[in-house]
Amino acid sequence: MITPALPLPHDRSASADASITAWALAARGGDSAAVDHFVRALHRDVIRYVAHLCADPQAVDDLAQDTFLRALGSLHRFEGRSSARTWLLAIARRAVADSIRCTAVRPRPADLPDWEPAAELAQPRGLPGFDDGVALMELLAGLPDERREAFVLTQLLGLPYAEAAALSNCPVGTVRSRVARARATLLALLAAAEEPDPVLAAA
Repeated sequence: MITPALPLPHDRSASADASITAWALAARGGDSAAVDHFVRALHRDVIRYVAHLCADPQAVDDLAQDTFLRALGSLHRFEGRSSARTWLLAIARRAVADSIRCTAVRPRPADLPDWEPAAELAQPRGLPGFDDGVALMELLAGLPDERREAFVLTQLLGLPYAEAAALSNCPVGTVRSRVARARATLLALLAAAEEPDPVLAAA
């Protein structure tokens, strides 16, 4: 059963972002331990972000790897003017956009005739909240792209609205509006999912 409660943003304190940014700056100077801390701290966020941006679940790991390769190759240009999280997610966004453009030019068929069942079978099961997480993913997939991105950035990844706006290249008010509309749509869909099936109720 789907509960009509939307997830709260992860704890993204200013000190956590400051630590990640410090690791990025240290990694720029050649500190291998800082590189490891930086990648580990943001790996999950990058995976979740690219998964919501791209339409191919099989490409998520490759896109995340491409994101970090691009970031590590560009660390010498990172000066800490924005948080390292926002900087990295902007790189992830470009990686996904480049991948979509490449796929549009040279379409590549999937190795499997139906990738969805294979992707579902590859997921760990029996974890707390797994079913609700799958349901939320399905609901998010039905949102317009811009609203879905704003919701994912602020409500799932916990970015401040100002950083999400900078990343999406739009005003803060636009991000707030997109998130509000996304939440309203999701809540309406969750409420509808909770209503009993009239056919079953009449049986």
